[in-house]
Amino acid sequence: MKITDAGPISLMMIAAIWTSAIQPCLAQVRSSTQPATSQPTSTAHKPKKFKLALPGYAFQFPQDHRSHNEFKTEWWYYTGHLQTPQKEPFGFELTFFRSGLDTSNQVANSRWKVNNVFLAHFAVSDLAEKKFFFRSQTNRPGASTAGADQQKYRVWNGGWSAALDGTTHVLKANQPEYALDLKLTSAKPPAVHGKNGVSQKANCVGCASHYYSMTRMLAKGTIRRGAKTLPVEGTVWMDHEFGSNQLTKEQVGWDWFSIQLDDNSEIMLYVMRLKSGKFDPNSSGTIISADGKTEHLSLTDYKIDIEKHWKSETTKADYPAGWHVVIPGRQLDIKIEPMLDNQELVGDQTSGISYWEGACKATGTANGKKISGQAYVELTGYAGDFTSDI
Repeated sequence: MKITDAGPISLMMIAAIWTSAIQPCLAQVRSSTQPATSQPTSTAHKPKKFKLALPGYAFQFPQDHRSHNEFKTEWWYYTGHLQTPQKEPFGFELTFFRSGLDTSNQVANSRWKVNNVFLAHFAVSDLAEKKFFFRSQTNRPGASTAGADQQKYRVWNGGWSAALDGTTHVLKANQPEYALDLKLTSAKPPAVHGKNGVSQKANCVGCASHYYSMTRMLAKGTIRRGAKTLPVEGTVWMDHEFGSNQLTKEQVGWDWFSIQLDDNSEIMLYVMRLKSGKFDPNSSGTIISADGKTEHLSLTDYKIDIEKHWKSETTKADYPAGWHVVIPGRQLDIKIEPMLDNQELVGDQTSGISYWEGACKATGTANGKKISGQAYVELTGYAGDFTSDI
């Protein structure tokens, strides 16, 4: 990770969490905004229409790091590999989601009127200790609760935040068990995925997203384990995606890969899984060369085979746990293995869904020469149905 316009990925999670997390918040909003009167209220409101992700979108940076409230769903997604000066390794995920609400049936002047609901995930793979930590939280907008700025890049949720300070991305997340405080500088320009400004996810019009990544961000800062704060450095991958559609009835989940190789190139791949067991032909990927140039990959340009499985004792989900990735046109042959088997984010009363997302290592060959690197993989739809409507 990890709505059809979800890029592979986590935007679709919004659809899955709608019933258990966002709908209860919206129900509370609606009850709070109803006028205190016995007089009948008009039902002739006009539902809000959100923009669709359509071809021809031209990204502009740094403006497009900000929130796009004209689209229904949006997320900012950071995953990374860190290590201490003593080479103690960590993986992490810090993700912020925004889901726009139809305000046409809320009282216009109510102080309880809510345009968006916000969800965030924070996970740490403590690889030296062989532990996995995860928390999630959902909030209404507010200066001290949650929000996403439309004028500049700043998103926050319950004290966790991501923001732009000049050209530096600043990440903060604080829990009793683990905390993260990082500054990120990008070694490459943003990589736009898909074609003509859209990453298509299905054959229908607007079943797409606007999707880009910062594929090699250099990180410095601290990670706290319990009471001990450790200096860390590493490499981070950032995804940002926005659109207004949902998972189709034929799609059950997705597998997503972000790969950072030691030749300074990166690869993003995803496969949308169908109920038939096949991959949606709209699945795609991108190769980012050492100089930052991008190459779009169609599903026919790469092959992903599963080599191992891991079964969760908690959800009983049977996840893939080892992959063989081949991109013949680039003479790339890579094996990806989890650095810790149990990196499952188990749904609680906030999110209600479970998925696997974890730190992995990559080894293989490029043009016949040995190559290695690191990866993050997201697997959804294995522990439950991801086809809830939004």
